[in-house]
Amino acid sequence: MERTLILVKPDAMQRGLAGEVLSRLERRGLRIVGLRLLQVDRAMAERHYAEHVGKGFFEGLVEYITSGPIIAAVFEGSNAVAAARQTMGVTRPTEAAPGTIRGDLGLEVGRNLVHGSDKPESAEREIGIFFEGMALPTWTRDVDRWVFE
Repeated sequence: MERTLILVKPDAMQRGLAGEVLSRLERRGLRIVGLRLLQVDRAMAERHYAEHVGKGFFEGLVEYITSGPIIAAVFEGSNAVAAARQTMGVTRPTEAAPGTIRGDLGLEVGRNLVHGSDKPESAEREIGIFFEGMALPTWTRDVDRWVFE
């Protein structure tokens, strides 16, 4: 089973869409193995966005992700990274397909509601940032045999 990090960003929290975001990923068949509500501080934001240091939009990213509470979630399943990214839709909401989280609920690239890891290696690094020192459970649902081969 593959794991991916999902962040319900401050705009989704302010708009009351946290349940919708998490629910769409669960309905897709992914299983929650980690969940926490937190306020991201600057140090955590800088670690998360480390690959963007020095870029013109870096400060805006840090300011935005620290502007309000977020939900950090770890989802698990077959091809979890790809499944989550497909469910979220492309980064620009106006280019995201209808039926995706961003396509249905977003308008602006800077307020695109949700973050998802882009590859399994990124997921491992990001989960380490948002769930540092926390043991994530391994568990199965009765329905898993109807979702995973």
